[in-house]
Order: sequence, then C-alpha cells, then structure tokens
Amino acid sequence: MDRAIALGSAARGTTAPNPNVGCVIVKDGEVVGEGATAPGGRPHAEAVALGQARENVKGATLYTTLEPCAHESERGPTCATIIPEAGIRKVVAAIVDPDTRTAGKGLAMLREAGVEVVEGVGAEDAEASLEGFLMRIRHGRPFVTLKLALSIDGKIALPSGESKWITGEDARAHVHVVRSQADMILVGRGTLVADTPSLDVRLPGLEDRSPRRAVLTGGNGEEGWEILSSPEAIHDLENVNDLMVEGGSGAATAFLKADLVDRILIYRAPILIGEGKSSVGYIGLDQIADAHGRWRAGTPRVLGIDRLEVYERVREE
Repeated sequence: MDRAIALGSAARGTTAPNPNVGCVIVKDGEVVGEGATAPGGRPHAEAVALGQARENVKGATLYTTLEPCAHESERGPTCATIIPEAGIRKVVAAIVDPDTRTAGKGLAMLREAGVEVVEGVGAEDAEASLEGFLMRIRHGRPFVTLKLALSIDGKIALPSGESKWITGEDARAHVHVVRSQADMILVGRGTLVADTPSLDVRLPGLEDRSPRRAVLTGGNGEEGWEILSSPEAIHDLENVNDLMVEGGSGAATAFLKADLVDRILIYRAPILIGEGKSSVGYIGLDQIADAHGRWRAGTPRVLGIDRLEVYERVREE
C-alpha cells in the first residue's frame, strides 16, 4: 500500500476532477503491475496496473488507495467490473470513495463477484495523498495550500517591496515541486502587477506540470489568467482539486480571513529584515485565545539554508 500511495501522490495535480489514485498488483510476493491515474483522469490506476500485468493476474492481490469506481462512464468500464473479470482474488482498498456514485458500491460489487475485500489499510496516508479530491467531493471546493516565504521575523519583503530572494535555491526548488501538484495557482492583483510572475514549473522533467494561473481581483485580469473575485469563488471552480495560494499578503489575508486555507507552508530563511512588509494583515481575530487550537504543526524540514514549516488546519468533520 505504501507503494500505491507513493504512485498516487506523484500523480497529484494531473488528474482533476478525478482522484489521483495509486494501484499495485502483487502475485506470489512479486509486484506484477502498478500504476496511477493517468493525466486527465483516464485510464484509472487499476486499469493501468492491470494493463501492465496483463495475463499474470489470476489469483493476485490488488492494492488501491481508493475504492474502485462503480459508476458507468462513456470513457470506459467500471474498475469494480474489470477487476474480477481479470481474475484478481483479493482487493485491499485504503479508503471508501465518498463520491455518491460509488460510495461503497464498488466494494459491494467486488464481494458479489467473489473477490475478497479488505478495507482501511494505510487509510491515513491515503487520505493525505487524496486530500484535494476528497475536499472537493466532501465540501465542494479544492484543498487550499498557502505558501509563504518569510524571514525569521515574519517579513515577506523590505519596506520598498523588494523580496527577491528571501529563500535559497533548495527552498525555491521545493516550491516548484509543490506547484507541480496543484491544479491551479493564485496570486493577488498587487503581486501580479508588481512581479508579473510566471508561476510555472521549472524543474527538469516537470516542465509540463505547470498549473492554471488565477488572480484574486475585483477588476480585470490579464491574458492567460483566470479571475477569482473572492476567496469564496473557489466553490465555483471546475476541474480543480488542489489550489495553491502563493502571494502576496493581500491574497493570504483574504483566504485566511475566509477560513479557506487548509495547509500553510512557511519557507523560513535565516535572515532578519526588521521593518518591512508583514505576511498577513487582520484575519478577524480579536483575542489571542481564539487563535489557539486552529493549526497543527507538522514535522519541519531543512531545505539547504532554509527551514520548511508545515501547518494543517484543524477542523471538525
């Protein structure tokens, strides 16, 4: 299952509106097929893995990060149909698909076809891998990651607005990896005008993974940019599982105030700026007590001279 999760995670940002599923087929202790959801959402991970294994699947076990689909599509048969037809003996599924078109029906179809089914293996890591798709299905909006590059004292720029470069090359390379896993990347109007950012992915081998670009503005956009008039407009986005908010302080403030940020990535540089531009403005908190318990810190990571801090929003289901 760990391998399946890794495969699905690598496909994140390429499959929307479909989930980025990973799949591994094992027979007699050997991997005979594996795959992830293809770019654009088809073929599904199970079909990719079965195609790789070919006839060597009779009696095999299939590991998948998400329940095999059960709803008919013009783009191909259901995975819950082709899996037993191929001769798979056992299916291990990390999580049940919350999409009401499947939602347990896929596992029921497998059992009815005589396939042994095991649920819940690696569920927590699979949820993290699929958090963009799951957020969209459960709450009708993409999973939102806010990226901030800060000094030790929490500044994003000098008083003049100069901010290149606060962080080093390793941190900036990591940002490109995160970009490659997003379906859309957003900046505020001020950042667009001041920096004219390209927001593309410039890592070797990932150049084709640049996300759609959006600007948060009440006015007009630029050619090649989509417009969001407010953070709440993310509920109307199509084919976006993962949204990355990259700048500047106005956009960060707006999304935090609307409580629409699910994860914060802080790239902390070992520099002091002193007087300068803060990362965010007023986000609606009037008491320190109200700020506690809202964010859960992840394990920090060293990126060259910088430090990556990860914070996940704590929400009640």
